[in-house]
Amino acid sequence: MKTLATICILAASGLAMAVDTAASGQAEQGPSEVVESAARSMLQGLDANRAAYKKDPSKIGELVEKYLLPHFDIQYSARLVLGKHWADAKPEQRERFATAFYHTLVDNYGSALAEFTSDRLKVFPTKVEPNADRATVRTEVVRDNGDKVPVSYSLRKTPDGWKAWDVVIEGISYVKSFREDFGAAIDQQGLDAVIERIEKGNIPVAPKSQKK
Repeated sequence: MKTLATICILAASGLAMAVDTAASGQAEQGPSEVVESAARSMLQGLDANRAAYKKDPSKIGELVEKYLLPHFDIQYSARLVLGKHWADAKPEQRERFATAFYHTLVDNYGSALAEFTSDRLKVFPTKVEPNADRATVRTEVVRDNGDKVPVSYSLRKTPDGWKAWDVVIEGISYVKSFREDFGAAIDQQGLDAVIERIEKGNIPVAPKSQKK
């Protein structure tokens, strides 16, 4: 599916920036500062052994897991992706789905990150009111052909600082896109079947002719 493919590739080149790095004491930083700080951490990891990562992109998953996912609001994002199905899901189903979704992000973002370089990203300043608990960080990513693509990150303030939960690329939300595809597949196959497919690395996408 073009929408999900675009999101996975472009989000991989920038989503790792839209998180907080608690170990660096960034909980008090604003969203834009969080984005830039996390970006530097990811780039340092890539640049330290870029040749090896290009040879074996699967190893980049370790960087994604270290710098992005521990600080990504997986439970909140997974709940939004499941949408109406979250309320009917059993606690163990919710946990399995969130865990499977977590590993899906690692796998999808790893290979695309191998081609990411700092000159392909621009982070715009974000003004956030003192009591705000939501923020959107706008960035711009440059494709190989030179096209500039707007990528926005949705963050929310948690007790552990600002955490990312969605990315919007050219107006397309990855949470909404996954919710539509997973939701349609769950309607047709059931939640357990969809979770099992995700756990096996198969992203369930419902046939277009049956999608609403």
